[in-house]
Amino acid sequence: MPITPQLSLSPLGCGTWAWGNRLLWDYNPAMDTQLQGVFNTSMAKGITLFDTGDSYGTGTLNGQSEKLLGRFAQDYRGRSASRLCIATKLAAYPWRLTRQAMVKAGRASAQRLGRPIDLVQMHWSPANYAPWQERALWDGLGDLWELGQVKAVGLSNYGPQGLRQAHAYFRDRGIAIATLQVQYSLLSVASLPLQDLHDTCQELGVQLIAYSPLALGLLGGNYRQRDQVPKGLRGILFRQLLPSANPLLAVVDAVAQGRGKTPAQVALNWCLCKGTIPIPGAKTVAQARDNAGALGWRLDPAEVAALDQVALALDRPMVQNIFQTS
Repeated sequence: MPITPQLSLSPLGCGTWAWGNRLLWDYNPAMDTQLQGVFNTSMAKGITLFDTGDSYGTGTLNGQSEKLLGRFAQDYRGRSASRLCIATKLAAYPWRLTRQAMVKAGRASAQRLGRPIDLVQMHWSPANYAPWQERALWDGLGDLWELGQVKAVGLSNYGPQGLRQAHAYFRDRGIAIATLQVQYSLLSVASLPLQDLHDTCQELGVQLIAYSPLALGLLGGNYRQRDQVPKGLRGILFRQLLPSANPLLAVVDAVAQGRGKTPAQVALNWCLCKGTIPIPGAKTVAQARDNAGALGWRLDPAEVAALDQVALALDRPMVQNIFQTS
C-alpha cells in the first residue's frame, strides 16, 4: 500500500511565481525586502504553504524564487515556523531525459532553498509533445522520495486521465500522489473539466491545489476598465478578456460589497468552497493581508451558485496553460 505523506498544508497558500520574474511581473532585486514582508505576513496569518518552481525567475535570475524563499524561511523566527511547507515544481525540460536528471534537479532545488523539499511536483507533463520522456521523469520523482530527499510527491497541469495513469505508476512503487495543482479560478471554470478533476482527486485521495486563483490579478478588483490594465503581456491579455469577463466581475463585486469583503477575498473563498487550496501570488504586504482575508468565513450556497452560473456562461474564459493535459 502507498505510504500516505505527512504534510502540513494550510488551507490557503502563497504562490511565488513573481519572485524573480521580470517579463510578466516586473521583478527587480530592490523588491526583496518587500517580498520578505510578504513571507513574514503570510506566515503570521497561518499561510504556511509556499509554492515555487525551479523555472521561476527569468534569464540570469532563473531559480531566484527558490533562493529568496529559502532565505526568508531561514530568517523567519515566528511561532508558525515548524508548520512551513515548501513545495517546488521540477520542469519537464526537453533536456531532462533520465531519472538521474530529475534527481539532480531536485537536489539543485534543495540547495537553492537551503533546506529539504517538503513537496516535489512535476511542473507539467510532456505527454502532448514527448510522451516517451514522461516515465523517466516519474522515475526520478519516485527516486527522490525513496532516497528520503522529499516528504511527498505531487503533480501539476495534469487532467483526470493523466492523473490516473501517474497514480497507478506511483502506487506500484508504494508512493501516494499527495497533490495536483491546476489553473483554477472563476475565469477558468468554463475551460477545464473541473468536475471530473474533483471527482478523480476525491477518489484517489489527492488534494487539489488552485494556481492563478485570481487569474493573474484580473479578479483582484483593480482592473475593471480597459484603460486600467497593467502594462505588458498581462495588459494585452486583460484587454482581450474584459468584455466577456465584465458580467462575472460585476457579480464578484456585488458579493464582495454585500459581504464587506474585497473582490480578491470573494474569488479566493469561492476556490476554498470548492475544496481546493488556492495559492495566490503576492508582491506586497497589502496583497498578502488581502489574500489572508479570504480565511475564516464561507460564501453561502446561493452566492456560490450565482458565481458558478455566470462563470460557466463566459464566452471567453481564461487562456489555459499550453502544458495542461487531459
